[in-house]
Amino acid sequence: MFITNIKRVIKTGFVNFCRNSSVSFSAVFVMVATLTVILSLMLSNVLLDSALTQIKNKIDINVYTTISAPQGEIFILKESLEALPEVEHVEYVSREQALVNFQERHRNDNLTLQALEELEENPLGAILNIKAKEISQYAGVATFLESETVLSEGNNKVIEKVNYNDNKNVIDKLNKIINAVESFGFAVAIILIIVSIMITFNTIRLTIYISRKEIRVMRLVGANNNFIQGPFLVEGIMYGLVSAVLTVIIFYPMLLWTNPFIENMFFLDLLSYFISNIFRIFSILVGTGVVLGIISSIFAVRTYLKG
Repeated sequence: MFITNIKRVIKTGFVNFCRNSSVSFSAVFVMVATLTVILSLMLSNVLLDSALTQIKNKIDINVYTTISAPQGEIFILKESLEALPEVEHVEYVSREQALVNFQERHRNDNLTLQALEELEENPLGAILNIKAKEISQYAGVATFLESETVLSEGNNKVIEKVNYNDNKNVIDKLNKIINAVESFGFAVAIILIIVSIMITFNTIRLTIYISRKEIRVMRLVGANNNFIQGPFLVEGIMYGLVSAVLTVIIFYPMLLWTNPFIENMFFLDLLSYFISNIFRIFSILVGTGVVLGIISSIFAVRTYLKG
């Protein structure tokens, strides 16, 4: 009996979905629009993460050592920095390599290169390039360097300069941008979900209104609320499933058309990412659509039955 009732509920829900085509189209259209925006936000986050990763890779703290700093002391400082939980890695640049890099950066500045040639010895010290795990952790690394008084005082002065203060404004602004974008994306997604639930809720209420005579008959013959709600829950699930399929079908040619521009601008093949993650993306869309359809159906049916 239970299996029979389940089959009847599923069949009734499917029949209602097909019979009320105009209402179903409206609900699916709204949900497709919502899922399209949600998918756009997902892929935008991928682009943003790629762009931010590229920016993060260009930000670091440079510790410039003195000319007279013993190499052993520099390596001790390097090991101390690598032991910090905030530090991802530390790159050692020798005095010779620092000079080569300086000459390369100023290869078009003849005056600077001539002045460098007139010097009897290499005027540059070794450099430690420090890469933190997170942008927000550079302040802690800078504090650690400032506390190294033994290495910055006395005859064997090791640290000549730390460029954290030069990059501090850029690091702080980038950290704020990251937090703001993440918060904005989350807020937009929540708003879209609420709007989708409200619109789908009203659409399903319209479906229930159209089927009000059938509902009255079912109640007269003794059908309980769960049996009455069942077909509308099936409809909500079908709204979500069909909307997810249509969203992927619509989005693929859009991405195929815009991918060359995206790849040139963000250096990321978003189409390849989309294809390689299609099952995960489709699962998220189906899950989101089905949940939205079920929630909307539950609220709409309960509101009507209470009335």
